[in-house]
Amino acid sequence: MPLLKSSAIKIDMEARHDSVLMDEVLEALDVQPSDTIVDATLGGAGHFTKLLSALGEGGVIIGIDADPSAVERGREAYALDHRPDRPVAHVVQDNFRNLAHILERLGIGAVDGILFDLGWSGYQIAAPRGFSFSAKGGPSSGGQNDEPLLMTYGESGETAADIVNTFSETELANLIFTYGEERFARQIARAIVAARAKERILTTGALVAAITAGTPRWYQQGRSHPATKTFQALRIAVNDEIGALKEGLAAALNALAPGGRLAVISFHSIEDRIVKNMLRDAAQAGLGTVNKKPLIPSRTEVLQNRRARSAKLRVFERIAALPSAEPMYAADTLLSYAQ
Repeated sequence: MPLLKSSAIKIDMEARHDSVLMDEVLEALDVQPSDTIVDATLGGAGHFTKLLSALGEGGVIIGIDADPSAVERGREAYALDHRPDRPVAHVVQDNFRNLAHILERLGIGAVDGILFDLGWSGYQIAAPRGFSFSAKGGPSSGGQNDEPLLMTYGESGETAADIVNTFSETELANLIFTYGEERFARQIARAIVAARAKERILTTGALVAAITAGTPRWYQQGRSHPATKTFQALRIAVNDEIGALKEGLAAALNALAPGGRLAVISFHSIEDRIVKNMLRDAAQAGLGTVNKKPLIPSRTEVLQNRRARSAKLRVFERIAALPSAEPMYAADTLLSYAQ
C-alpha cells in the first residue's frame, strides 16, 4: 500500500501498470530458488510475478496488499504459474504495517528478502476513489476524472471528504504543509473552509476548484498541478501512511534472516527520509549495511515510464552473524519511530 509515485495523477488512459526498477530490485534481493520472499506491496503484481519466477521448489513467497484488487492480481499471477516446482505462495489482504503478525500467523520465521514498492499501481490510479484528478477540470466540478473524494485503499474508514469537511482551518493548513510540503497551505486551507461553507466538498473536482481558488495564477501555470501536494497530504493522512511505513519497515528489519536483504522503492521526499533514516540507524547500530546512494531509474526507463522519474531504491543487507537474538526494533523503539 502505498506512499505514492506521485501524489495526485492526471490520467486519460486505460488502467495499466509498469513496475519500476525491476532489474535493480531483482539484483538487489539476489533471490535464490529456495528463499522465502515477501512482496509487501503487491500493487500491479509486476514485481511479485518476477520474484515468483525466480523462486522454485522449497521457496516461499508472501504477497501483501490492503487493496483487494491487488490481492486478486497476485492470486491470478500465481495461478498462471504452472511449473511443477513452483514455490508455495501466500497472498494476504492486509496492511504491511502488520507484517510481523502476518508472518507469525503463517508460521514463517526469518525471511531472505523483502520488497516495499511505495508507489501506486496504475490500477489504483484508475480506480474511482479520488486519487486522481484532471488537469482539464473546470472550476466547478468538472474534469473527466471527477470522482468521489475517498482516497482510501480499502472499502471503509475515514475518507478525504471527512477530513476536508470537518477539520478546522488550522488543522487543514498544518496537514497540507506537513504531509504535502505545500507552500500555500494556509491559503488553500482558507479557501477550502470558504468553499465548504457554501456546500460540502464531496468530489475531486470540487476540491480542485477550492485549491485553485487558494493559489496564485502563476502557481497554477507551473509544471505540477496546484492540487498535487494537497492531494498527497490528504492521501497520506487518510491511510496513515507515515505510521504504516515506519511500523512496516521496523517489522521488516526484524524479520530479515542473517544475510537477508530489504529493498525499498520510494517516490517522494517525505517517505524517502523515513526510509533513509531507519536504514541508516540500523546500519549504524551494526545490524547490517545500506547502499550509500539510492539507485534511480535509467533515462531509458524514465522515457518509457514517466511515473518512474522520482523513484529511489534503497537496500539494506542484514549482517550474516547477529550479535544477539534480540530484535532490531524493540516495542518501545518502534513506538518512538511511529510518532
